[in-house]
Amino acid sequence: MSWSKYGEFLAFAMVLIVIPGPDFAVVTKNTLVGGRRRGRWTALGVSSSNLVQGTAAAFGLSALIVKVQPLFEAIKWAGVAYLAYLGVQALRSARRGEYAPLDGDDPSGPAQNTAQNVAGWRQGFISNITNPKVLVFYLAVLPQFLTPGAGLGWLLVLAWSHAVLSLSYLIVLVTALHGARRLLMRRKVRRGLDATTGAVLLGFSAKLATAHV
Repeated sequence: MSWSKYGEFLAFAMVLIVIPGPDFAVVTKNTLVGGRRRGRWTALGVSSSNLVQGTAAAFGLSALIVKVQPLFEAIKWAGVAYLAYLGVQALRSARRGEYAPLDGDDPSGPAQNTAQNVAGWRQGFISNITNPKVLVFYLAVLPQFLTPGAGLGWLLVLAWSHAVLSLSYLIVLVTALHGARRLLMRRKVRRGLDATTGAVLLGFSAKLATAHV
């Protein structure tokens, strides 16, 4: 494995990461709802899932999951259902149009903040871990950047580098959204964003349901 190949992989991974997908939508929604802290925990959930799936791919577990069709289909349809659930929740929020005042990131006590952090992490993790396209990415794309004779270590380096890049990008996204949050949290703007986010999440759910991966 050469450093030039590694650089090519980083460039390729970055292009894929910045293309908006379900992770982008979930992180955006949670940042607007819960502020910077919840957005960061959601981003951490996404990257944690990337670490799990990348490591599983490196040790061959993802290949086993893909081969066991019932298990693969179960993961896929769990992702379809979860994205649809989040989409419906966003649309319901847009219909109600009832939003708490913007008082900052830390309006509650430590216990409630911890619960919100865990909820953000869980949503990011589940939205990513149930997306079979991520498994396929690690199985089909990563080996293309390995030179003959490269061992398990390099495969792990590629997988974990992808997770770190994804986390870095999502943290930048959260920071940008938080900076504009006061504008974005205006009732009319927020209802429009909720409606758009809900429609996008439902669209991703439908796309995943009809995809042959």
